[in-house]
Amino acid sequence: QVQLVESGGGLVQAGGSLRLSCAASGTIFSISVMGWYRQAPGKQRELVAAITSGGNTNYADSVKGRFTISRDNAKNTVYLQMNSLGPEDTAVYYCNLHYTRGLFSSRYDYWGQGTQVTVSS
Repeated sequence: QVQLVESGGGLVQAGGSLRLSCAASGTIFSISVMGWYRQAPGKQRELVAAITSGGNTNYADSVKGRFTISRDNAKNTVYLQMNSLGPEDTAVYYCNLHYTRGLFSSRYDYWGQGTQVTVSS
């Protein structure tokens, strides 16, 4: 069983920075794709950034150049450095781990409990 524990959310003024962390239990971290999603009130959950086991990254257009995702496989932890935050970044941020396994590449997803990020203008 995989457990994800997020930390680092909070209240920040526009233009400020925050760093989110997500620590994973289990032994599959190093082979998993890690991602950060967010969900604002009244909106669907959206992918913010993802990083593969090999370090390839993908970002939502809205955060490119401002957010950086990274991972430390030795610590089973993924990070999201968020700079130049704006009110539009206010949301609950969720850590996601997923991997595929088996003949038909079945996908397995795990989610953290979420951490609130609030950016005041």
